[in-house]
Amino acid sequence: MSNSRGARPSRLQSIEETLGSAPVAQALAWCIVGVAFGAPALGRVIGVPGLTAMLVTLAIGSIVVLVARRRFLDWHGLLPLSILAFIIWCAISAAWSGYPADTLEGLFTLTVYAFLGLTVALTRDLIQIVRTTGGVLRVLLSASLLLEVASGVIFDRPIGFLGVEGLLASGGPIQGLFETRNLLGMVTSIALVTFIIEWRTRSVPKPVAQYSVAIALLCLIFSGSPVTLIVVVILGVASLALYGLRRARPDARRVFQVALLAAGSLSLVIAYATRTRIIDLLNAGSEFEVRYRLWLSVWNFIQIHPLEGWGWAGSWPLGEAPYNYIIWTVGREHISALNAFLDVYLQVGLVGIFSFILLCGFAFLRSWLLASNKRSTVYVWPALVLVALLATGMSESFLLDESGWLLLVICAVKGSQGMSWRSRLPEKPPPPRAPGASHPESLA
Repeated sequence: MSNSRGARPSRLQSIEETLGSAPVAQALAWCIVGVAFGAPALGRVIGVPGLTAMLVTLAIGSIVVLVARRRFLDWHGLLPLSILAFIIWCAISAAWSGYPADTLEGLFTLTVYAFLGLTVALTRDLIQIVRTTGGVLRVLLSASLLLEVASGVIFDRPIGFLGVEGLLASGGPIQGLFETRNLLGMVTSIALVTFIIEWRTRSVPKPVAQYSVAIALLCLIFSGSPVTLIVVVILGVASLALYGLRRARPDARRVFQVALLAAGSLSLVIAYATRTRIIDLLNAGSEFEVRYRLWLSVWNFIQIHPLEGWGWAGSWPLGEAPYNYIIWTVGREHISALNAFLDVYLQVGLVGIFSFILLCGFAFLRSWLLASNKRSTVYVWPALVLVALLATGMSESFLLDESGWLLLVICAVKGSQGMSWRSRLPEKPPPPRAPGASHPESLA
């Protein structure tokens, strides 16, 4: 009898150790990142209910893994307050929303992806997150190119249920598994950053890194997205700035940071003043005109409820006000404002946009300072990913949903772990390192 009583706790302890092991955490992170980036294709194949079931399953799995690994997690300064403030205000907006069912659905998506991003950030070191993201994007971009070759070259017909139009033979634009060329472009720009960081940190063999960069460049070229072209230019400038900062003497970095801030502000003013010429050079006039009309219409409806907004929805509920009126005014169907910041302002008003800007600002500032001052190259990844996300957010709303929102939360949590003001508060001794965890500072 005593043996059976003693065996039960031992068996439970063994199960807990298995669920809290590094391979389980790694597999969970792969599934989370894979579902987030693959959501457009998964939604087409298995439908919204199937995708929702996958998210619920991942959320339950995340709770189990977090409980099993609770002794190894640093809960001090767990979640940036800016993320909590934004989600809570979106939830409060259900009180005045004219479409409560859509608000609850949008809140579910927002909260679940935030929780999944928090799980990845807590259970994986930064270099492990880079490897996971790189592995997922390698598979998805390779599959996208294979589908485009099959559709546009071999069979010469669209693959309708995946949204592949089969225009590769004519030079594009292509969408791959991501529904639109702009979403493919955003994913590719993030993939390019990830693959180069993998290459620099020697996280993957050199041939794999070279192949990864090559497929990212091919997807970038054939996507034909003018939005992505601008983002890549901004990424290049940010990369050069970080390279200079990381090589500068510590006592000179503050001067360089101030100079970069001034130069960036001046560049924004010049870009706004010469926006017409830039659009002409990019041959993006018609696309920008559509966005400009949409933004004007959105702005007009923002003025009706400027403080509280119309209520959170995420993707637009097309049959509800004010979205149906905006679509009627523009004359083209849209499921977002094609600008993450305008979308937030429209849906949750001045309070919401203020908390969202704080979230993005703190995440970027912390990530940028860590990338400037930390020795390991892997710290550059969150800063450049945020550059890509925020730059894309000015002309698309991908930042508020699925992979964009997941990455924003991951980068915000990692930045908070490194530079949160709460790290100065008294705390318990650091928890023991989880089995299988690596430290990013150990990588060049």
